[in-house]
Amino acid sequence: MKGLKRKIIYAVMIIVGFLMESMFFPHIALASTTPNLMLIITASIGFMRGKQEGLFIGFFCGLLLDIFFGDYIGLYAILYMLVGYCNGFFKRLFYDDDIKLPLALIAGSDFLYGLAAYFLLFLLNGDFRFAYYLKSIIIPEMLYTILITIIFYYIILRVNQKLEAEEQRSASKFV
Repeated sequence: MKGLKRKIIYAVMIIVGFLMESMFFPHIALASTTPNLMLIITASIGFMRGKQEGLFIGFFCGLLLDIFFGDYIGLYAILYMLVGYCNGFFKRLFYDDDIKLPLALIAGSDFLYGLAAYFLLFLLNGDFRFAYYLKSIIIPEMLYTILITIIFYYIILRVNQKLEAEEQRSASKFV
């Protein structure tokens, strides 16, 4: 039962992020793109909590996208797992009060995710318009995601801080 509350809160966070990304943000799309909230959640948990939790959160975020929007089950799950795992390498560099690293990591993650999605979903299907895809989809989505990250990152950070404080209090009771 250890960490059950954290898992429930992560599940709620993923579901709320998914619903906002798929139902709310399409109505306020900029340059015909929406921010990638699932990537923000995955990358944030990855560098706040480490590779293993980033990997698991990435799997569930990607699987949810695969089930509802994917052409192939598992493709988004693998991409998001890689995002969460790779961001987990930066856990040692993570400081709560510094937003520069999270912004840079999320921007880089979104850019690399966009490139991987292009190569796996479009190039292999014969769509060779990389410059168009880069200019019309990858860059605008990355910029919109960075803008939204400024708000959502602090929410995820506060939730993580509260969970860690509660876990430390409950651990000190048993010592």
